[in-house]
This record gives sequence, structure tokens and C-alpha cells, in this order.
Amino acid sequence: MRKIETPILILGAGPVGLGIALDLAMRGTDCIIVEQAESKPVLHPRAGGVAARTMEFCRRWGIADEVKACGFPRDRHMDVVFCTTLAGYTLSRHPTAPLGAREELPFTPEQRERCPQIWFDPILANAVAKRADHVTSLYRHRLLSFEQTADHVVAEVRNEDTGEVFQIQARYFVACDGNDSGVRDALGVGVEGEAVLSYSVNAIIKSPALNAMNPQGEGARYLFIDETGTWANMTVIDGRDLWRLTLIGQESKMDLANLDMAAAVRKAWGRDDIPFEILTVAPWRRKELNASRYQIGRVFLAGDAAHTMSPTGGAGMNTGMGDSADLGWKLAAAVQGWGGEGLLASYEVERRPVGIRNARWSSGNFKKWKSNKASWPKLLEDSPEGQLCRDEVGQQFLSSLHDEWVSWGIQLGYRYEGSPVVIPDGTPPNEDTPGEYEQTSRPGSRAPHAWLSKGRSTIDLFGSGFVLLDFGADAADTDALARAARKRGVPLEVIVIDNQAIASLYERKLVLVRPDGHVAWRGDKVAMDALELVDTVRGARNAVPAYAPQPRVPLRA
Repeated sequence: MRKIETPILILGAGPVGLGIALDLAMRGTDCIIVEQAESKPVLHPRAGGVAARTMEFCRRWGIADEVKACGFPRDRHMDVVFCTTLAGYTLSRHPTAPLGAREELPFTPEQRERCPQIWFDPILANAVAKRADHVTSLYRHRLLSFEQTADHVVAEVRNEDTGEVFQIQARYFVACDGNDSGVRDALGVGVEGEAVLSYSVNAIIKSPALNAMNPQGEGARYLFIDETGTWANMTVIDGRDLWRLTLIGQESKMDLANLDMAAAVRKAWGRDDIPFEILTVAPWRRKELNASRYQIGRVFLAGDAAHTMSPTGGAGMNTGMGDSADLGWKLAAAVQGWGGEGLLASYEVERRPVGIRNARWSSGNFKKWKSNKASWPKLLEDSPEGQLCRDEVGQQFLSSLHDEWVSWGIQLGYRYEGSPVVIPDGTPPNEDTPGEYEQTSRPGSRAPHAWLSKGRSTIDLFGSGFVLLDFGADAADTDALARAARKRGVPLEVIVIDNQAIASLYERKLVLVRPDGHVAWRGDKVAMDALELVDTVRGARNAVPAYAPQPRVPLRA
């Protein structure tokens, strides 16, 4: 049987798998992506919002401008509308400015962007294709089985077009194969959380006339509420013709044979004179699940394979992109030889709490939809009592769901508490508030943004290796850290910043930032042995349990 070798094998060419491949390629590390589907546009897009932190990753990978220019209208108002139907009563409205009219944010050089997967996935795939010197993409290939030893993973793969079965031997294997991950199941890794929050059906609808004929006006999302609560919502996809209508209900909602989706569309719109075409219909279960392990030996779970969450808040794909940024530099460090044995073990320690946090927040948003559910017999009544009911219900939804639409804390405020490759300084953490974000250089946190010059942020300093920011420290301290890094082969750049405002923002004279842009250590001086400090942040000081080899594990057909 033919065998090919690669440092990293990635299963799945969705956003997370492509993100890991881009991050590895940027660091000069080779990998192979195996994807059973064809390379083609996404027919049933789920994610539409690209969070500010993900945009910072895209900025690092050189594709941020492409995401912004994806084709979504930048003059479209992005309001969230609570209504009975499009032609019915407006209960309340959360106004949101068009993408092209937003004010600059003080804590990030980027904004949350609207780029549905019909465009986002191809942008990532095209960027990966341009890095063919480091990334080999095998579409229409299926993983049949895999086994791992203490030294490598061997995967058996079939070319779906030719039928050839061959082996790929890799030092590490990353499974990005979705919420029904066959790799996760084959490894016997369990999941924790709620398997069913609700049953839903999505329909992708094409209606070029809807924008002009929508009495509720332009918006990004419309929640449809009747006397018993929220029964459906509709989200804009491309800002022009494509929409996603989601029906929420019991398991019976998934019985497509008895579902009249066209009637549901007309009910939501409140009128039957707007032409439309239903392109796809797909039932699904809303879940809150996290894998009990994110790593088994040399196999890692990332994206939906590691965590599945309600789309309320748009954290799912973006949490997975955070996995990409965390795992990419650590895999590259391991392959290049300067990462310690404990560096990869820190992936689960850092990312699993974030997956649990974000999934819980997402479920909380959805449960607020349902907790608002009550008996409102007068909601549709054309009377003063009906109007009073509508005002109360509208304000209830508007206030309880504010953090779903304004989520800077979720997008930027996660931090790696208790990580073995982060050196704490004893300071208390900021409050973890979903709707608010306060920049800090506290170890484990995302390094703060500040403008160095027009168009150039401190965020742009981070990515290729470690960066030691010097805000007027003793030269002996910076020299000691630089020498220690050189001795261990750790890529480190010392950057002096002579700017009092940025120095105040970063709070210490020395701040060591990791390749993923998170702070590893800070201090006004190096109060510990410099080699010990460097060994800690590169994962050479935390013990890792020995891994017992496992036999070949076949995946389900």
C-alpha cells in the first residue's frame, strides 16, 4: 500500500481545518487536508458572522480585506427586528448601523463582519490553495481508519474517484470533522452537555423581491413571535436574494414529509404576494455539547468536533477559529523542535474552558428566547390592551437579548486561566462580561490593541513568533530573555515602544506575547531565571503523561 508522510494531517476542509492549514503554512509547516466532499460552494450555509477576533486572525493571514469585500452590501442596515410577521406588528427593534457606517472601535482594529459561508469558505480555500508549497488539499478523499503510536499517526484513506486506498503517516492528526465527529467516536471520547435544546428546520430561500416588499424594512434578523412565544426566525444571508428561515419546535418539526415549508414562509411573511423559491430544507437539533477530551495522544479535536453550540450569538464557527489560532502555532513549534513536550498538552487546558463558556452563553441566549415564552392571548389583538401587550413583550425581548447582538466580551475577552504555558502575576481577572470588553495585558489575555501609526496596530506585531514588548525596561532584562530564547531555539523579537499611552495600556515595562497574540508573561523586570521563564512558555516544564499506543480504529461508514 502506498504511503505518504506529512508532519500534520487535518481531517475536514471547513473553516476550522482551513484556518489551521493557513496558520501552519504561515509558519512554514507542511500539512495535508483530507476532505470527503468536493471543493464547491456551501449550499446550506450556517455561519454568517465573522467575529472581531476571527477578523484579527484573517488580518494575520492576509485575507481580512477579501472578507470585507466578499459582496455583502455595506450600506444595508443590520437591525434585529422582533415582530409578529413581516406584514404584522413590530414589537421592538435593535437598530444596528450598516457595515460601512460603523465607528472605529477603541479595542480592535477590526469589526465583526458579515461574510456567509458561501463566501467565507471559498476565501479560506483560495488562500490555502495559494500556499500549495506547504498545504496539500485532498478533496474527494475519505478517512477509513487510523492508528497511533507514541511517534506518529497512520491514517488509511480512500480516493473516492479512483478507489485507491493508501496511507498517510503524520506526526499529529487534527480532526475537524464536525459535530458528529467519527474520529471523536472512534477514540471513545464522550460529550457533555445538552444533546437537544430544540428541534429545528432550516430552509434556504431565494427571493429577489423581498427586500423591496418587506414592510419591516432592512434588517439582519427577524424573530417571529405569536401568542405562545418565538416560533421562527429569519436571517439575511447575502443581503440581496438569499435568506434562512428557521422553524423552532418539537421533534415533529423534523418530519419533512408532513411539513409544508412554503406555508411556513407565507405565515412568517404575513402575505402571499411575494415570490420566492425554496432551495434547500434541512432538519437539525440545537445542542450544547463539549467533548470530554480535546486531545488523545497525537490526535486533536477542533471546531464542532470539540464543541457544538446553539447559533444564537454566532459563537460556533468563531470559537472553532480560536481553536485554529491556538493549535496552529503549537503544532508548528512541535514540528520545528522548539516547542516542549507540554506545549501541545496546553491546547485542551486553554481551549476546552472557552468551548464550555461559549456554548453555555449561546444556549443561554436561546433559552431567553424560550423563557420569554408565555401566554399572550392579546398579542395580536387590535386594541389598547393588545398594544400594551406588544409593548411589554417587545421590551422584554429587547432587554433580555441585548448581549446576543452586542458580544464584545465573548468575541475578545476569553483568557487562558490556569494554562501551564502562561505565567500568572497574581493579579485578579477582569469580570468576564459577554457584552463588555476591557483590554488588559494580564497573562493569558489577548494582548491589547493600540494604533502605532495609521493602519498599523499593535495586533499586527504578533503572529510569526514570540514578541517581547519593551516599554523602557532595563536592558539587562531584555538581553537575558533574548539570550534564553536563542539558546532554546525559540523565535523571539524584541520591540521597543516609546509611547506613554500604549505603555499605560500594557501596564508593565516588559510584556511577552505569544504567536497567537495572547500574553504569556509580564513584569517590570525579570524576577525569575530567564531560561526557566522561556522553558515555561514553550511548554518544557509541565509534565505530560506517557501515551500508550492504540490499535487501528475504523471509522463508521
